[in-house]
Amino acid sequence: MVRMNGPSASTHHTSPPLLELREIQVPGRSRPRLEGVSLELAPGERVALLGASGAGKSTLLAVANGVLAPERGTVLWQGEPRARQAGRRRRQQARIGTLWQDLRLIEELSVQQNLNAARLAAWGWPRAVLNLLVPLESEACAMALQQVDLDPTLLSQPVTALSGGQRQRVALARLLRQQPSLLLADEPLASLDPRLAADLLDLLLRQAAAPRALLLSLHRPDLLAGFDRAIGLRAGRVLFDRPSHAVEPALLAELYAGES
Repeated sequence: MVRMNGPSASTHHTSPPLLELREIQVPGRSRPRLEGVSLELAPGERVALLGASGAGKSTLLAVANGVLAPERGTVLWQGEPRARQAGRRRRQQARIGTLWQDLRLIEELSVQQNLNAARLAAWGWPRAVLNLLVPLESEACAMALQQVDLDPTLLSQPVTALSGGQRQRVALARLLRQQPSLLLADEPLASLDPRLAADLLDLLLRQAAAPRALLLSLHRPDLLAGFDRAIGLRAGRVLFDRPSHAVEPALLAELYAGES
């Protein structure tokens, strides 16, 4: 389950947490970007992260995936501290996948090469270089596309030939090729029209079943229904932490008060 400072409903899980953040502090210019944030995320949980621009959502995700080291606090992955030894740390990082808002697809490469880029941490550099020269693991790549409702014939296509909706799905397929236990998503629906946003969210929620978990930064509270829990961040602190069905209009009004 997710536990963050602030009121929350209690739930019970038999599986150990995938990710734990304890009293995380990240400094900022005028105020901390995160202040005293703690959470536990268990297998099978689908958690939405809400908040106005600048509330700390992207910072929290950056700490969760290891891109950003907090000034204070502890990050645990499956009960163990983040590894310092390079090889072991790389293996830990490979279990956490992120879907970025800007997708971060490599325009110069084919769809298949982009999908295989998700395996670099597991493969190492020699196989990564080979991926630039010849198609690798075509069957696994085709399966990843099928999981996001795309035709495997797209594998040989350059990313530049894809529509916006296809790009979103290829980015998700790349995430699945990584075979992570924890899915992180940084406002992946922000630039999509309502139909594409609903389709992509449905795909993400379906892929986040146990033993996986999902933590997704969401800018549309009207899409909370598919999540188990919602957390509201305001000015780097948690305003609420509760089941998604218990997020009341008054709480949302307070969460976004003063947003321009």
